[in-house]
Amino acid sequence: MKLTISGHHIDVTDALKSYVTAKLEKITSHFDDVVDTKVTLSVEKHKEKDGKRAECTLHLKGADLFAESSDADLYAAIDDMATKLERQVMRHKEKIQSHAKEAPKRAPVL
Repeated sequence: MKLTISGHHIDVTDALKSYVTAKLEKITSHFDDVVDTKVTLSVEKHKEKDGKRAECTLHLKGADLFAESSDADLYAAIDDMATKLERQVMRHKEKIQSHAKEAPKRAPVL
């Protein structure tokens, strides 16, 4: 799996990289067909609020999954994003397995 972690208005430290990597390894343990992963960590500065944002695009064989989350704490945003992505991966995996087990639908031969 190719993992790209980038920051927007934030320096991505080694601690952040290792934290994101640990969270995504849990996801890839469920599903082996991960081709590419792109994670963007950013800080949004608005007049009303300051928020941290984590977003991830996961490229699988046959599908692309996307999850994002915002929070005041960057680590909480990463946790929430990883939870959303894990749900999507599990749903995708179940979908693939259920389609593989279905019997082919054919008209009876007379």
